[in-house]
Amino acid sequence: MPTIDQRRAAGTLTRAELTEAVAAATNVHKQDAERIVAAVLETMVEGLQTGSRIELRGFGSFRLRQRAARNGRNPATGEAVQVPPKRVCYFKPGKVLVELINS
Repeated sequence: MPTIDQRRAAGTLTRAELTEAVAAATNVHKQDAERIVAAVLETMVEGLQTGSRIELRGFGSFRLRQRAARNGRNPATGEAVQVPPKRVCYFKPGKVLVELINS
């Protein structure tokens, strides 16, 4: 099984690889680790859907930003289109994470 460093060199850490890493780090079965990862992600999504800010100390915070309606263009035809307002997820890394990444 590749290490986290090998996965990082490949460019992407998938949910399955994250599950394997959680299983190895916590010494639980892979199925239990999958349920743990799924529960954490589901709780985060539910929190964002209700407009809550999610803060993971030392890692960062997730919140929603409101984007206003705007005029856009269809790139294929050049025709003007109205883009409706929407909410987008925004991640702000924490100080500790930024220091770890840049060290």
